[in-house]
Amino acid sequence: MRDPYEILKVKRGASAADIKGAYRKLAKELHPDANPGNSKVEQRFKEISQAYSILGDAEKRKRFDRGEIDANGQEQSFAHGFGQRDTGGFRQTAGHGAGPNFRPEDIISELFGNRGRARTAPKKGADVKSTVKVGFLEAAEGTRKRVRMADGKTLNLSIPAGTEDGRVLRLKAQGKPGVKGGAPGDALVEVKVTPHKHFTRKGINIYLELPVTLQEALLGAEMKVPTIHGAVTMKVPPGSNSGTTLRLKGKGLAAQKSAASGDQYVKLKLVLPDKPDSELSDFIKNWSKHHHYDPRKKAGLDDG
Repeated sequence: MRDPYEILKVKRGASAADIKGAYRKLAKELHPDANPGNSKVEQRFKEISQAYSILGDAEKRKRFDRGEIDANGQEQSFAHGFGQRDTGGFRQTAGHGAGPNFRPEDIISELFGNRGRARTAPKKGADVKSTVKVGFLEAAEGTRKRVRMADGKTLNLSIPAGTEDGRVLRLKAQGKPGVKGGAPGDALVEVKVTPHKHFTRKGINIYLELPVTLQEALLGAEMKVPTIHGAVTMKVPPGSNSGTTLRLKGKGLAAQKSAASGDQYVKLKLVLPDKPDSELSDFIKNWSKHHHYDPRKKAGLDDG
């Protein structure tokens, strides 16, 4: 064991009050009841308690300083003889705690009450955390995943329909074991939803940009449109502009509890042929001679 002065962070000439104060401060910080499930902190707490059992007892401290006992309170073999006197047991001295009934637990009791003396109060175990990646459609419709936690345990996780990116799902009693009969901690899993190539989401509504041809926008059409539930038929009204948004009622996320299901909003995007042929170009030229219109002026974006 290390030097008890070093463990309590006090100088060799420190007063009994300084030693007691140093131990109180460290005991409050490192007590296992304040750090459930932390084995490193629990080991440090044992170290400071052993150090204080030497330095907090005036007679033991003197014997340690003379080299008669070591940091664990064990007799040093060279200490016998050489004029060593029999103390007849521990002598009562001024200050805190010399004598056979000296206990560091007395200070622990001052700091924590009865729970600090015996550590009998049950404590809930620590939570364990992890993350899981799911696809956009999996999160929308709900799925099940196997998740490996930070402590190495593998769990089955049910991901509810409509789960949003960043949501933390809690699995009760799947964390670290409790202390002194306390309940186990929980498993906390953060869901990371990967973006979709075509769909986006706002709340319970789904959004899709749908390319349409010139003739579909101009003349109207019925076409197959993808949704998160599968393809459906949608009517495009004649004369639809690029940017026109149509609603597919009830084709968003499924109803949650008493709320209605979300909708899907389809935004039309007019797309010209990759290489317009001369027939189309000639038609537009002739048509525009007699049907001039200025959409920028109508939108207030003309030069004037």
